Amino acid sequence: MNLYAMRAIYRFEMERTWRTLLQSVVAPVVSTALYFVVFGAAIGSRIQEIDGIPYGAFIVPGLVMLSLLTQSISNGSFGIFFPKFTGTIYELLSAPVSHLEAVASYVGAAATKSILLGLIILATAAAFVPLRIDHPLWMILFLVLTAVTFSLIGFIIGIWADGFERLQLVPLLIVTPLTFLGGSFYSIDMLPPFWRALTLFNPVVYLVSGFRWSFYGHSDVSVAISLGMTAVFLAGALALAAWMLRTGYRLKN
Repeated sequence: MNLYAMRAIYRFEMERTWRTLLQSVVAPVVSTALYFVVFGAAIGSRIQEIDGIPYGAFIVPGLVMLSLLTQSISNGSFGIFFPKFTGTIYELLSAPVSHLEAVASYVGAAATKSILLGLIILATAAAFVPLRIDHPLWMILFLVLTAVTFSLIGFIIGIWADGFERLQLVPLLIVTPLTFLGGSFYSIDMLPPFWRALTLFNPVVYLVSGFRWSFYGHSDVSVAISLGMTAVFLAGALALAAWMLRTGYRLKN
């Protein structure tokens, strides 16, 4: 294993975060604060509690997950797209670095940035509502697994995209709507039976539900199913990302 090369790629990607601190950290935190003002004040005044949890506290896991998903995809996609766009990707492909080592380096950096941002947003949320975390280790586990999984998905999008506009296509048209419809701001038990059954086909439901359970011990679906689905998403995304890099899909002209 070429640890020196992996560390070099990882450090380069992390240093890019500090150069774009305003965009990478400040903007998502401000957006989350606005969500609390809008949803907490407007909707929270009409929905006092959900399953005995104050509404402002109930939406915290969903807000963290919303930011985590979008930022993981953004970090993962741009990290690999930029060297492809500038042509420096050929240096990576010709270097003595295996495809799994390259994926681990880029995705590891993207996931690290997303996890740090998630923790910052969690601290921001604590300034607005009283929080409790019943299962902190499980919370960290879901946080890490989700960040890695969606950083891998972002990595795949970055290889697939042939322009900057396509980098935003999947997050804007697919991921963000799925997150809003995945129980981030409500419990799916509040839905009619037909819509609740339909919602179970949304993969984000399992991520949000498992993450919320780690806070309050309440989940819309089984925690074991949530963890299993997350592991399946992770394995599938890792296999696809490694295949794309190994075969040079849309990387070799």
